[in-house]
Amino acid sequence: MDKTLPQMLKRIAAAFPENQAQLAKDEEGTFHPITYRQLYNSVQNLAGALHELGVRRTDPVGLISDNRKEWLVADFAILSLGAADVPRGRDAMPQELAFILGITETKVCFAENEEQLNKILSLKERLPSLQTIIVMDSEYRVDLLGDAQQVNVLTFLDLIEQGARFNTQNPDFYEHEIALGEQQDIATIIFTSGTTGEPKGVMLSHRNFIFQLEQLPKVIPFYTGERWLSVLPVWHSFERILQYVIVSQASTIAYSKPIGKILLVDLQRVNPAWMGSVPRIWEAVKNGIYQNVKTKSPIARALFHFFVWVGANHATAMNLLTNRMPQFNKRYRIVDVLLGIIPTLILWPFTLLGHVLVFKTIKKKFGHSFRAGVSGGGSMPSNVDRFFKAIGITLLDGYGLTETAPVIGLRDIRHQVPETVSPLPLTEIKIVDEQGRNVPPGKKGVIMARGEQVMQGYYKRPDLTKAIIDENGWLNTGDIGVWTHRGEYAIKGRVKDTIVLSGGENVEPVPIEARLRESEYIEQAVVVGQDQKYLSALIVCDTKAIEMYVKQNAIPYMARFDICELPEVSELLTSEIAEQVSAKNGFKSYERINRFAILKHSFKVGQELSAKQEVMRHKINELYKKEIQALFTN
Repeated sequence: MDKTLPQMLKRIAAAFPENQAQLAKDEEGTFHPITYRQLYNSVQNLAGALHELGVRRTDPVGLISDNRKEWLVADFAILSLGAADVPRGRDAMPQELAFILGITETKVCFAENEEQLNKILSLKERLPSLQTIIVMDSEYRVDLLGDAQQVNVLTFLDLIEQGARFNTQNPDFYEHEIALGEQQDIATIIFTSGTTGEPKGVMLSHRNFIFQLEQLPKVIPFYTGERWLSVLPVWHSFERILQYVIVSQASTIAYSKPIGKILLVDLQRVNPAWMGSVPRIWEAVKNGIYQNVKTKSPIARALFHFFVWVGANHATAMNLLTNRMPQFNKRYRIVDVLLGIIPTLILWPFTLLGHVLVFKTIKKKFGHSFRAGVSGGGSMPSNVDRFFKAIGITLLDGYGLTETAPVIGLRDIRHQVPETVSPLPLTEIKIVDEQGRNVPPGKKGVIMARGEQVMQGYYKRPDLTKAIIDENGWLNTGDIGVWTHRGEYAIKGRVKDTIVLSGGENVEPVPIEARLRESEYIEQAVVVGQDQKYLSALIVCDTKAIEMYVKQNAIPYMARFDICELPEVSELLTSEIAEQVSAKNGFKSYERINRFAILKHSFKVGQELSAKQEVMRHKINELYKKEIQALFTN
């Protein structure tokens, strides 16, 4: 059994040296393969060079970069020396980097490119421990920097060459170093940007990750040599565990971006079996398909909507027939079979016809090898789940936190129960009420988790660690969950997100926001109303959909940027909000949206959104304080 991640890489590289480990694009967009032999050699050489720079066991090493081939090399090289990387993406704000690199007293730091280098150099007075910055970008020239800097600036390629010379002179060094690794060694310190404001350094050990690599294949049968498309920020724990899964299966990482045009082209070029992403991106893909359908002929549009309805209802009928309905309330098998058998038989030929006439073309955009998408970083909206099931694309909803490295729940690909996940094998889950008592199926409570993937603690914050992990090892996730009668569970929101109205009613905003986003005219929605008499919402319009509506209805407007301010658009959104958040859709009277404000700009990562594209409510409350106050002022 591998104790550490570098030991795992060594085993895989020895067994599958010619398998493709990475596919990386050049400036022309052409993918170039890197084998496991090449990856392992690069890791060895970089580790040797880092050792010469003074990196030793337990040292924190900064890793400020987005997804690229050098990231994985740097990660494994740092871990090979028993050091821990401190990762962050290129969108990190200077004050965040100053805090992260400062509190860890980082001496050596990787920077993706010149932009990140200059950002870090501007913080030098606040980073007295920083001695060396390594620029990953092969185009960067150190000689342009000048001699006035207080830190040593080197390039990634130069270090690879330096390390090759070191390893030639010290041929036993690398294998001796990785043999010293122990499973409880800290592999990384990930500072959460999250939704709560203050960054906390989550310390994750090699065992936290290795444990998941042992358990995940029990839920999903992976195959050696498969291709994965990498689009999420690699510094985050979700994409990180995906990268380690890929390596553990001697499979291939192809680097892309979560940008519509780039993503769709790369899906065709790479032809992956898997892609990990967050719900917001799957939602954007769904909306993009619907927007494209609007440009088709009336007959094509009608066929599309008809076959989506057929596919969704056939999937529900099949779930009834095969015992895959979520049982938040007790269900009776014989009743489900009777309810499911006739619709299954009636809709089955139409479902086949829909795949031939409509969905086959859509599925081709994912490539002919696509097995499933893995969704994490938030609960999958049910409408998105239903849509992809209807068109024949499998999405596996996952659940976890940075503090659990991250997986503690996943939908089994062999038994997919909508709206739910199952505990990862050998992981304990309990859902408790405010008094800490286990709640029965169908009742909401706080999700607690215990397992070998639970973090070692928060960096230099034993007080915060004690507040989240009790003496028996149970971690309070802060998420609200509900058991089914068969042992699956569903995520229903965050405890800290719960809105308490002045009348004492508790409201979970996440389901309401998800429902609002089902409107084709609403890109994003944030529900507000803490301590108020009623709920309101901040709305971001889907400008393309609104513009199409305005043109179809011959409504005059001056410019696209102010189109959402038209009174006709306000009337449209009022109608849409009332339609979506209504009694017929299961919402109580106090969950209705009484007033709303239209925001002029889409949310951005680093401002309103976290790296996982989750809404950061504390930032929303700060940025739109005036707009929120106006919603509750007569």
